[in-house]
Amino acid sequence: MSRSSKKGPYIDPRVYKKVVAAKKTGGKMLIKTWSRACVIFPEMVGVTMAVHNGKEHIPIFVVEDMIGHKLGEFSPTRKFRRHGGRMAKEEETGSSPKNVDQNANIPTGSAKARKNQNDK
Repeated sequence: MSRSSKKGPYIDPRVYKKVVAAKKTGGKMLIKTWSRACVIFPEMVGVTMAVHNGKEHIPIFVVEDMIGHKLGEFSPTRKFRRHGGRMAKEEETGSSPKNVDQNANIPTGSAKARKNQNDK
């Protein structure tokens, strides 16, 4: 559920103070923050924020299209490894299943495969 429009966007006062100070100095300093719920406001454009994802700080360069979104949206907390299963392992190794006869394309453990091998 979104925040009430009556309250306005949540802007962490400590983050706001650091952004304003960074803009005054004009330096390209990295601002570390743990405030993932803080909404990106227009003064943040052009600043690099390091948002904590639970393990490390992920650097994010703020552009105009990000205004109104939350900092946490750009710092994923989960690392996608891959989907499991036999097909994923086959794609990864680049080989076909071990129990498939390459000529007949029939599993070697089946009755049809044994019949075909006996006919040869």
